[in-house]
Amino acid sequence: MKNVAMKPDSYRSAVATGILHAPAHCIALLSNGQTEKGDALKTARIAGIMAAKATDRLIPLCHPLPIYRAEVEFELFAEHVLISATVETIAPTGVEMEALTAVSIAGLTLYDMLKPHCEPEQLSIDQCKLQLKKGGKSHFTRVLRQPIAASIIVLSDTVAAGKKPDTAGQQILAMLEQAHFCDIGYQVIPDSPKQLLALIAEQKNHYPLILTVGGTGLGPKDLTVETLQPLLKRQIPGLMEASRGFGQQRTPYAALSRGVAGYIENSLVITLPGSRQGAQESMIAMLPALIHLFDVQKNIPHAGGYQ
Repeated sequence: MKNVAMKPDSYRSAVATGILHAPAHCIALLSNGQTEKGDALKTARIAGIMAAKATDRLIPLCHPLPIYRAEVEFELFAEHVLISATVETIAPTGVEMEALTAVSIAGLTLYDMLKPHCEPEQLSIDQCKLQLKKGGKSHFTRVLRQPIAASIIVLSDTVAAGKKPDTAGQQILAMLEQAHFCDIGYQVIPDSPKQLLALIAEQKNHYPLILTVGGTGLGPKDLTVETLQPLLKRQIPGLMEASRGFGQQRTPYAALSRGVAGYIENSLVITLPGSRQGAQESMIAMLPALIHLFDVQKNIPHAGGYQ
């Protein structure tokens, strides 16, 4: 089973359709609800909804998901029925298979209830396919449409002294490269407010995005927040809310992070935790919003968000 533990939840939906072919007199039985076994459309609708909710038990390796909406609808034609299923969730993975399973089981239920009324060769199910999906990486992109420069400033006495390797900053560097940020500056300095202020003064207005790594905890030398917060003229608290919320679902220690985000003149400055896992989780949570922000700022048409 694919690991989705590090994917953020998002609103997701899917629409699937399929066709049941049947002779005209069977279509009439569906219309008046008088098959030998009862009202086939009502029964198939319930069967399809139940199937959507049970997809993880029917198809190997599908994740169990909370199904917030599942609808199955039918449109009757002269010699076929169009079956449509819509499924919605808020989860780390999509509901395409749930919608397709709903259509398939609804179609099979109609087949079962019509087979006493015609020959087997007169019934068939085909064209079961996905028509639409929303949410996740297809809707909330994690890659810039046009490259933008960024800077990473790692604050750590031990890393600066060469006593241990920098894993957190390197993790963020890799994630920015994957998201198509370019000309990425990377520097390691001690836990020094003075050096940090000097770098920020040098880099602001040059890098649209500046990320600090380290100094957001409660240790005596964790002063990144105290150093930068007075400089922020336009804060974006939602970025840190998203970061801490995502982190707390994975470790209760995320509640101790004091990171801040906002603009220092024309640069967006975000303070990330100094641990590799904390920095990674923060970026995973914030990246779709950052991509949206920079796409909008550069006047690039953006397809994300709710439609």
